Amino acid sequence: MVDLVAFGIAAGLVSVFVVLHVAKGTEWESNPDISQDILETRAATVPETSFPEPMNRSIGGGGGAVAIEGGEGGEGGELEEAEPEEQSPADMPEDEVEYHEIELAKQGETIEIASNETILDKAEDEGFDLPYACRQGQCVSCSGFIPDGPAEDHVVHYEQETFTDEEMEEGYTLTCVAYPIADFTLETGEAP
Repeated sequence: MVDLVAFGIAAGLVSVFVVLHVAKGTEWESNPDISQDILETRAATVPETSFPEPMNRSIGGGGGAVAIEGGEGGEGGELEEAEPEEQSPADMPEDEVEYHEIELAKQGETIEIASNETILDKAEDEGFDLPYACRQGQCVSCSGFIPDGPAEDHVVHYEQETFTDEEMEEGYTLTCVAYPIADFTLETGEAP
């Protein structure tokens, strides 16, 4: 049979060794957290960008500079400044603003629009319910037609991504990103 006294002594000794080991500890220390230091070091090497995302420099986002591919043999590349972004006509200084008469053919009305306002915004301000969707020049919901010729002779498109050069040559425009530079007639709700 099992000697209870011997078993009790053995269990007591094991318990003492466990308590002493835990009390003393393993003296192991974890490595310090250097993740923020790495992010800050990386951010210092990435050019400043105009991306709206937070912490874009620390993750390498953006396009402020463009690397030029190195030559043969693994030579390092150089940084070249990117082309400056086109300025929006909405940011035009007040002393450069001109006013143009735009005839809305289907509505039978003529409105005066400043060269720093989009056709869609001003038409809405005047009470016209013109079609639109994205307001960013990426769909055709707000499209219109200028029968007098190429759209670019009458408006400046800022960040228009929908119409081809041929379609704009025919007279098609996007009223949400079109800033007038001349007087003209516009047929709203017309797409190629």
